[in-house]
Amino acid sequence: MIGNCELCQRDGIELTVHHLIPREEGGSHLPTAALCKSCHKQIHASYSNKELAIRLYTIALLKDDDSLKKYIKWIKKQPATKAVKIKKSKTK
Repeated sequence: MIGNCELCQRDGIELTVHHLIPREEGGSHLPTAALCKSCHKQIHASYSNKELAIRLYTIALLKDDDSLKKYIKWIKKQPATKAVKIKKSKTK
């Protein structure tokens, strides 16, 4: 599916389904978000599923997270066609 990423707002990009509460934390049938592959990978590289379920379970909370704010500011400037390298968090 091609569209607008709910996190970085880049348009015309391939989207994936992100479970706002991870499936392993009981979120199989709960709300999801349409995210580009880069944002989706960055979220899961930065946070454990437990932390996502407890603390970062909405797009608004993800956008307000200090670490992700820096990433979002940077990724917005990248063309939708560019593959970006994701750095795994040292504190995850």
